[in-house]
Amino acid sequence: MSASPVHVVVMAAGLGKRMRSARPKVLHLIAGRPMLAHVLDAARAISPAAIAVVVGHGGDEVEQALRAPGLGFVRQDPPRGTGDAVRVALASLPRDGVTVVINGDTPLIPGPLLHALAERAARGRLALLTAHVPDPSGLGRVVRDGSGAVHRIVEDRDASPSERAIDEIYTGVLAAPTALLSAWVARLTPHNAQNEYYLTDVVAASVADGVTVDAVVAPDERDTRGINDRVQLAEVERIVQRRLAETLMRAGTAIADPARFDVRGTLACGDGVSIDVGCIFEGRVALGDGVRVGPYCVLRDTEVGAGTEVLAYSMLDGATVGANARVGPYARLRPGAELADDVHVGNFVEVKASTLGRASKANHLAYVGDSTVGERVNIGAGTITANYDGANKHRTVIGDDASIGSNAVLVAPVEIGAGATIAGGSTIAQNAPPGELTIARAPQVTVAGWKRPAKKPG
Repeated sequence: MSASPVHVVVMAAGLGKRMRSARPKVLHLIAGRPMLAHVLDAARAISPAAIAVVVGHGGDEVEQALRAPGLGFVRQDPPRGTGDAVRVALASLPRDGVTVVINGDTPLIPGPLLHALAERAARGRLALLTAHVPDPSGLGRVVRDGSGAVHRIVEDRDASPSERAIDEIYTGVLAAPTALLSAWVARLTPHNAQNEYYLTDVVAASVADGVTVDAVVAPDERDTRGINDRVQLAEVERIVQRRLAETLMRAGTAIADPARFDVRGTLACGDGVSIDVGCIFEGRVALGDGVRVGPYCVLRDTEVGAGTEVLAYSMLDGATVGANARVGPYARLRPGAELADDVHVGNFVEVKASTLGRASKANHLAYVGDSTVGERVNIGAGTITANYDGANKHRTVIGDDASIGSNAVLVAPVEIGAGATIAGGSTIAQNAPPGELTIARAPQVTVAGWKRPAKKPG
């Protein structure tokens, strides 16, 4: 980067009426993060001396969501256009160096393009980021003179029919020496269809002052796309997800269908990982070598060890799973679930705030909550740990090699000794000794001659 200090203005004061949402537009999510957070990532990539975010509607909410060291917020009230927004921001920034202006609703802007603009501005020029787009309707057109130099930018509402035919658009990103930019925005007037101060009018001011205007054309127009409604939000989301999927696939991860794949945070994959369709990864997820994730699973803030298989329709939230384990189908691991190597948690089994030791199994229809389960334990179908007494949670401890029969209820606090066997259908409310069979169920009774009630005729 040039020796000139760089300042960044992020315009995030738009009402976002077309989103039809009470949430400020820049807080709508892309890949699980506010779109403004992506813009700020790009801004920070050029190591600016200061960043000023211009807020308006929902400004308190925006500031609360994104407050960070080195980030300043300024208010534009009332909203009077992009030129006025930059004027407000510049009042809070140093007057030296260059200033880069970015829209807060363009989350795909890459840092290297901002770097290129700042470098040109450091040479005393006005630098614009432009793009050739298939449908420029509604966007500001770049008007060039006969030599190909940028002459001005005309907003769609103010454009003539011939100007509307231009497919090169201004992306809302520019850079200029701070002193010049301050002088230009001070000269802006609201003589246009919107009665607003257009930042794009600084191009004509630059030309009038004899300052060179450089247009940097984005290699991929998708990087410049702004978001004004939910259709565009969804389109940008799919671009981001496709790029994330391609990055993972090039690194060796098998993704069955990149169009049905969502990362809403970070996903780290070891070698030989395979991911089936419809999976969602939220927060921080790490998959070890050879992990297989079946269709329509949700993993949030979870680590999965090498060789483990997560079968279809399972949800893992705040869980840690060891190597060569099997989870699902239709399993739910809640926060605090820790499964050791070779553990099997099967269909319709829920584990919460519990540890399961190596090679233990709960294969069917069970609830294990607030429990410490040893190694090689078998938990039968329909078994639950009754951990809540209506006011407090209590813990269940099951020793190594214990066998819990089907439809057992372990009423916490209770301890099942190592090697103990609990007979099916038992309700265990007292500690069961190690190595013994414990039965706690009512005797079976047959009532001779009993008749089932029958409905009266008619």
